[in-house]
Amino acid sequence: MNAANALVFGDIRAAIIDLDGTMLDTAPDFHVAINRMRDELALAPLSIDSIKEFVGKGTENLIRRVLAVDFDAPEAERHYEPAIASYQRHYLAINGDYSSLYPGVVAGLEKLQTDGIRLACVTNKPLDFALPLLKRTRLHGYFEVIYGGDSFAKKKPDPMPLLQVFADFSLAPQQVVAIGDSSNDTQAARAAGCRVLNVPYGYNHGQSIQDVDSDGIVETLLEAAQLIAAQHATYRATHRFPIASILL
Repeated sequence: MNAANALVFGDIRAAIIDLDGTMLDTAPDFHVAINRMRDELALAPLSIDSIKEFVGKGTENLIRRVLAVDFDAPEAERHYEPAIASYQRHYLAINGDYSSLYPGVVAGLEKLQTDGIRLACVTNKPLDFALPLLKRTRLHGYFEVIYGGDSFAKKKPDPMPLLQVFADFSLAPQQVVAIGDSSNDTQAARAAGCRVLNVPYGYNHGQSIQDVDSDGIVETLLEAAQLIAAQHATYRATHRFPIASILL
């Protein structure tokens, strides 16, 4: 674990958790749906490694980056509407067929929930894609709140979705931690004023997660839950007043 030593998570009451690249490896689903779309447009297939670099900033950005492989900007825009319609049709048809849970996700969610940490899922994936996937993988029930990339006028890295979660839970920003795999999560968290942890195994647009402005890197969601629990215990111990001092 590479996390701060200070008790920055001592008063955490809620966690906002990303989906793609954090809880689920969904790149294989993207790979299949995108290449089926490209086949309809008579374009050559892309490798899964190429597609991973495009994931994270929402469906619209994903399709535009995929088209930019073959077309200049005006041509890409001309192909955009049929491409996104094709992609969405194919993605809905296979949503979750090729995805898998990352290690420690269920155990981490279980521990967070048992420890009284309120949970929200905030993803840039459209809600019509995210909800069926969360239900299929039996993660849906852990979350009080679920927001997709089309739930608000702006998506991560804008802080808007995170600020709404603070309001939903009636919590101050410093009582919330965002957990994700990319700079989208860190930038949104910093702008919203909350803490942020990153996992090292996601996508992050092909960049090293060690370079982002994070409060720590944890190997799994379970490790994040354990870190929060340990700092809670220390925080409570150091903020407990001795009986003698109260009587004085």
